[in-house]
Amino acid sequence: MLTTDHVPGAPSWIDVNSPDAEAANAFYTRLFGWQSISLGPEHMDYRFCQVGGKTVAGISQATEDNATAAWLTYFHTADADTIAKTIEQAGGTVLSPPRDIEGQGRMAVFADPAGAAFAVWQPGQTKGLGMVTDPGSLGWVELHTPDPDAIQAFYQSVFGWRIEDLPMGDMSYPVISTAEGGETPEVGGIVELQPGDSPHWLPYFEVPDCDATASMAQQLGGTLQAPAMTVEGVGRMAFLADPHGARFAILTSST
Repeated sequence: MLTTDHVPGAPSWIDVNSPDAEAANAFYTRLFGWQSISLGPEHMDYRFCQVGGKTVAGISQATEDNATAAWLTYFHTADADTIAKTIEQAGGTVLSPPRDIEGQGRMAVFADPAGAAFAVWQPGQTKGLGMVTDPGSLGWVELHTPDPDAIQAFYQSVFGWRIEDLPMGDMSYPVISTAEGGETPEVGGIVELQPGDSPHWLPYFEVPDCDATASMAQQLGGTLQAPAMTVEGVGRMAFLADPHGARFAILTSST
C-alpha cells in the first residue's frame, strides 16, 4: 500500500495542471473537502491541498508550454539528474529536464516509451505527500498502456520495481511493488489501454462513499467516464474527469 515513507520508486507527489487553477481549486476543495494554500506569485500561485494540515495534492496553473489539463504522478528519487539519464537510456523521453523548485526540491517530467507522462521528485524542504490512503488522499496509481507486458521492463530498469500478476477472475492484474516497501509494498497497477485512448497514469483518491462522491463531482461540473462498480476484495470505484478534462478515479476500499 502507499505510505508516506517515500522510498525510491514510490509515488511521492501528485498535482493537477489546469487552464483555470482557481476553478480547479474550487472543484477539488468542494469535492474532497480540501483546504488549499497558495505558495504565492513567486511560485505562480501553486497550491498545496491539505486535509487536516497534511498535504495530499497540488494544483498548478497551465502555461502555453504545458496547456493540457491532467493529473501528473511523481515518483520518489534521491537523484533526479541520474535517473533522467537512466530513463533516456531505457527509451523514455525527457519532457522537462531536471530543475530546482526553490526551497522545495528538484523535479523532472518524462514520457515512457508508450507515451504516458510521469515525473520524479527529489525531496528538499517538501519531502512528499503528507497523507495517503485516508479519505481525500491518494490511494493508488494505475498505468493505462497499450501493451502492459512490454512496458514493464522499462519501469523495472528505471525504478527497480517488482511486478507480479494478481489473478482477478478470468484476467490478471499486474501489481507494482517497490524494491523497498516493508510488508505491503504494493503501490499501483497496470491495465491495458482502452481503444482510442492515450497512455496515461491515473490517480485514485480514497473517499468515504464512492457513489455520493461521483454524484457530487457531476453536480460540480465534472464528468462521469465510467459508472461506479464494485471489485471484489478491492472496493467500489468510479472514473471521472474534472470540468477541464483532467482524469482521476475515486475508490472506497473494502478493507
